[in-house]
Amino acid sequence: MVPDTTTSPRTGRQELLTALGEIEQRVLWLSAATIDHANRVRPNPTGLKVGGHQASCASMVSIMTTLWFHELTADDRVSVKPHASPALHAVNHLLGELPAEALTTLRSFGGLQSYPSRTKDPDPVDYSTGSVGIGATAPIWGALARRYVEGRFPGAGTGRQYALLGDAELDEGACWEAVQDPMVAGLGEVVWIVDLNRQSLDRVVPALSAERLAGMFEAAGWQVLTLKYGEQLTELFSRPGGEALRTRLDTMGNPEYQRLLRCTPAELRDRLPGTGSTREPLERLVATLDDDALHSAVRNLGGHDLGALLDAYAAIDDTRPTVILAYTVKGRGLHSEGHPQNHSSLLTRDQLADLATRTGADPDDPWRPLPDGAAARLCAERAGELRRPPVERIAPPPVPTDFGRTPGGTGTTQQAFGRALLDLSRSAPEAAARVVTVSPDVSSSTNLGGWLNKVGVWSPTERVDWFADDAETILHWRENPTGQHVELGIAETNLVGLLGELGATWSRWGQPLLPIGIMYDPFVNRALEPWQFGIYAGGQSLLVGTPSGVTLAPEGGAHQSITTPSLGLEQPGCTTWEPAFAQDAEWCVLAALSLLGRTDGGSAYLRLSTRPVDQSLAAVPADPAARERRRRQAVAGAYGLRRAEGTPDVTLAAMGAMVPEALAAADRLASLGVAADVVCVTSPGLLFRATQARRGLDDAPQWVLDQAFPAERAAPLVTLLDGHPHTLAFLGTVHNTPVTPLGVTHFGQSGALDEVYRHHGIDTESVVRAALDLTHRP
Repeated sequence: MVPDTTTSPRTGRQELLTALGEIEQRVLWLSAATIDHANRVRPNPTGLKVGGHQASCASMVSIMTTLWFHELTADDRVSVKPHASPALHAVNHLLGELPAEALTTLRSFGGLQSYPSRTKDPDPVDYSTGSVGIGATAPIWGALARRYVEGRFPGAGTGRQYALLGDAELDEGACWEAVQDPMVAGLGEVVWIVDLNRQSLDRVVPALSAERLAGMFEAAGWQVLTLKYGEQLTELFSRPGGEALRTRLDTMGNPEYQRLLRCTPAELRDRLPGTGSTREPLERLVATLDDDALHSAVRNLGGHDLGALLDAYAAIDDTRPTVILAYTVKGRGLHSEGHPQNHSSLLTRDQLADLATRTGADPDDPWRPLPDGAAARLCAERAGELRRPPVERIAPPPVPTDFGRTPGGTGTTQQAFGRALLDLSRSAPEAAARVVTVSPDVSSSTNLGGWLNKVGVWSPTERVDWFADDAETILHWRENPTGQHVELGIAETNLVGLLGELGATWSRWGQPLLPIGIMYDPFVNRALEPWQFGIYAGGQSLLVGTPSGVTLAPEGGAHQSITTPSLGLEQPGCTTWEPAFAQDAEWCVLAALSLLGRTDGGSAYLRLSTRPVDQSLAAVPADPAARERRRRQAVAGAYGLRRAEGTPDVTLAAMGAMVPEALAAADRLASLGVAADVVCVTSPGLLFRATQARRGLDDAPQWVLDQAFPAERAAPLVTLLDGHPHTLAFLGTVHNTPVTPLGVTHFGQSGALDEVYRHHGIDTESVVRAALDLTHRP
């Protein structure tokens, strides 16, 4: 337990605890009533279950009451576990941030969201949560993002970053990947409060051990504060038989303890003493307690003891991350408390009426304000203290659209990406100053070396580069607070978690960054869920996947990505580009950066390749007007790379590393008397949106379809990419032409490039055969 060091400058401790207790009861009532209204009061013509989590809210009300109504400052940020969303709305209502009528809209269309959402809820929400584990780790990356911003563009403040999470969330590996990352140990503003109710959705967790969890956090350098018992039980431990009671509770399994919560006082007198050596002294101790005292003592845990919670907050060590393991009862104060299946159970009407009586509420007027008194005054006082001034958002610096040079020779799109960052630092230093790159220990293998040597690696403090005088060192690892690259351990979920928070600084503190995350493309799917959750929460970033596809022939099937090209079709708020040439890569990088840090912006995904390509194949126009036309088309999704004389017999639409095969196939077809157009596709997602817009289903521009696929040149299509063929299959709908999609549909093989392409049917020979089949040539 932590020492009692809390004092209140505004009132005496007991008066404070009394007011907090009244607020706690009102939060409990409002969260339960909000869920009840959604399920039983609001009309539901479909009869579908609305849902909600009264028990999950109940286990959190003590923690949330003490945080918001005593501990938090306006600079602090809190991530609230998903199923406690109604409790958060109840708190915001008591703080005057949410009108009573809004509490009637939980889970309705356009109303309060099922889980906290920064972008969709009308009241203040610091972190979007809803996917288990992601909300828990978000404040870690939020703390790092705040430090980065504050070091370069002051004004982000110094507040704590809290995460309120359920103990079952700790089953997620993402939590432990974040906890042990080397960048985290110095983030003293991070505080996790674990709602240790020992239940999951289906059951009581049989083997959950707070001691084991504490050891894991301590090994990662975290401060651990454990709140197991409340004041009443602590006092009982000091009585005769008290040590036996402590021993009995400490050694009792979770399911047995939970069963005690469902017992009548008479049953408790029989069950609590147990059958071992503790039975006799416990029977004597229990005999001294009346039924009410015995009933309350069993559930008197630290996570519901307001004073113990205040003391824990006061004991936080701000030099390292802290976790508070707060023992709680799921459903505390409800008729369902402690039941193994109470996760989404609803109180009956009679039970809700009883809860109203016990909490001082009125079931006929559920949103009635707190009566005048200390609790109402504390709510008003805290509302003023926690109200944040409006964020003044700085517009991101302009990003150039073209550096004005044309790459020559043989090169890769991955190399072009690295050069584009260096060119940006020379051509647009203000925009480059906002760039921050993040990678999981793959900087040197993804062509970031030149950028790192120029800008350095970010670290809260300067560290000695012991290889600075080594003549054979090519990559200079200079770590200091002015660096613009953040290197994490090899955990992709950490990278995209940080990426999402770096991409949200424009909305949190008004300071836009241009965050770029780089990882191997085969591992993008591993990181996709937390990244898309960051996009949902308003984080704007550029994710670069490289190297990609079966073009990584020698690496074998495990390192050959298949499904990533269709990201742009499927992920809201994200534009995907897969350029074929270095010039296209440069234009797409700049277009992606121009989307970041803006109210009307969005995220982007860039799929790059390590295949060397003859850059003369790009045939970049020399005329400035024609060059700009090509750039606009490349950024919009596609351009005509080669037009056959007269009317084409077939169109080859190829993307990324496969464009050379399409050009070679067009030459072969021409020798057979088959005229083929070649269209270079750079963004399937943008083309799909354009086709949807033609049907009135999107507001995206359509002009790129007319320029890349003009109606007068409509012909049967062969689509080709180093990825799943469904990505481009929709192109046949542009003019309702037959289409043969070629791509990769099964795990790859090691081998030479021509062998692997032939194996998957994406080589030049396969393209020629598909075109001949479509044109019915002999």
